[in-house]
Amino acid sequence: MNDACTVYVTAASREEALAIARQVVEERLAACANVIDGLTSIYHWQGEVEEEREVALLLKTRLSLFDALEARVRALHSYACPCIVAWPMVAGSPDYLAWIAAGTRAPGAMA
Repeated sequence: MNDACTVYVTAASREEALAIARQVVEERLAACANVIDGLTSIYHWQGEVEEEREVALLLKTRLSLFDALEARVRALHSYACPCIVAWPMVAGSPDYLAWIAAGTRAPGAMA
């Protein structure tokens, strides 16, 4: 069964995104992190419509690690309500999916 997913996270700055990316990859909560600059986000926050520059993270991991990954991202994140959402990988090349599994720790294992 395919347990792979991509977790989408937004961050306030490139520095914050890189720090989160490096930490979760070092801890094997994600096999890979892509940092994408240049986003403009428009959203409701505390009764106002806000527009901010943000940086996106695409974290390749396993659904079974989502809870641990979410907790770690929250601990490292500056936002009160960070965007942390998972998209299951419904298909992928077998070698890449195996690489994600090999590059992440077993669910429940300590870093």
